[in-house]
Amino acid sequence: MSRTLLPDLATLRSLVTQVLADKTEQGHVVDGCAEALAETPDSYDALLAFAEHLNALPMRADWPYVEPDELGAIWAEADPDRVTAPRRFVAADVARRVETAWYARVCGCILGKPFEFDPTLDELRAVLEPAGEWPLADYVTTATNARLRQPQPQWPELVREQVSYVCEDDDLSYTVLAMLLLERHGTSFTHEDMRRLWLLQLPVLATFGPERTQLLAAGVASLGGGGEWAKVLNPADEHCGALIRADAYGWACPGDPELAASLAHRDASLTHRRTGVYATMWVAAALACALVSEPADRLGPFRTALGFVPRESRFAAIVRESLELVEAAPDWEGGYRAVHGRFGEYSHCRVYQEVGTLMNTARFARDVGHGLGLQVCQGNDTDSFGATAGSYLGALLGPDAFDRSHWTWRFGDRIHLALATFHEQSLSALAARMAALPGRVSTR
Repeated sequence: MSRTLLPDLATLRSLVTQVLADKTEQGHVVDGCAEALAETPDSYDALLAFAEHLNALPMRADWPYVEPDELGAIWAEADPDRVTAPRRFVAADVARRVETAWYARVCGCILGKPFEFDPTLDELRAVLEPAGEWPLADYVTTATNARLRQPQPQWPELVREQVSYVCEDDDLSYTVLAMLLLERHGTSFTHEDMRRLWLLQLPVLATFGPERTQLLAAGVASLGGGGEWAKVLNPADEHCGALIRADAYGWACPGDPELAASLAHRDASLTHRRTGVYATMWVAAALACALVSEPADRLGPFRTALGFVPRESRFAAIVRESLELVEAAPDWEGGYRAVHGRFGEYSHCRVYQEVGTLMNTARFARDVGHGLGLQVCQGNDTDSFGATAGSYLGALLGPDAFDRSHWTWRFGDRIHLALATFHEQSLSALAARMAALPGRVSTR
């Protein structure tokens, strides 16, 4: 493996350290590994050999979870009684719901983006409530933004007084990339199709975590090889980076959660493993169900979607427990306290607490816009899960439950995306293309 195509030694050691932390959390036998890593010399050969050793570690004998990565194995470990027959739907109704989901996803992302520093509900409340902005019902004001612990670098494009378009964000760029995959390849897209599309479209610094790792490796491989290191040096492969790519697959498959989950698995498995894949499948399946569900059935699509992930996985166990906590909560804040109290150790991008707050939002939101504010005010990854909450509520509740003009008029029908050769900047044109996805994806 050519050393010139690897990160520098300090970065390489940091990546190996992060992989070891992941392996510990994932139930592998790591006894003595930390000490062995500390004694490993600063050399490419030694550190790469150690990374390869980590990726071959056996599971602990007492590990109670079953967490495969391949789709066939996932289906074998999923609920055998899961819903597999596609439901019929009214195309015009679904198209309106998909459009609403797209607009609400955009608005939730922009609403949450100023707070993307892993706050808690209490931290946000301490800033927003004295300013009369609690819970959020509009984009943050300039004065309030200035009092945040860590203002977002893009804040001039996000504050209420200055918003004039949808600013660039990876949560939105990935949704459009998934749309392009489905438009060009339908349900037959491959990892190679994804790599080529990403290489043509995504700037490296517009990606994070495993996405950046795999994009860099693909770029090196495009020169004729040399990106193999990314197979063993891919930390954070259970974080939410793939989950934020799920929405178009759910929108494309109304009433067909199995197909939606299958497409989401194909996308997610390029970069992620275990929880990172299951969460993506779960969101896509829930969106597919939400598009054909009654608006009053706030949590039903999440329950149905749970049938499409391994029953004995950590993710399934936490979703089941979170559902119980949210259902037992007297109100939205009580739901947050229960979820945060149980899963508060899982912070920004860590999925587990955030899927609980997502279900909490779904249960207590009066309408789509109200739900956007509730989700963002629960903290963690505020833009990503603000976007997902908007997508889910828009798909479930539809256009009559979303005051779209209130949330979108400042944008002037303009969106900026971090995509190199995709030049569509019209929100409404993209909404129409998203709404056309079910017609492009033939159900079984």
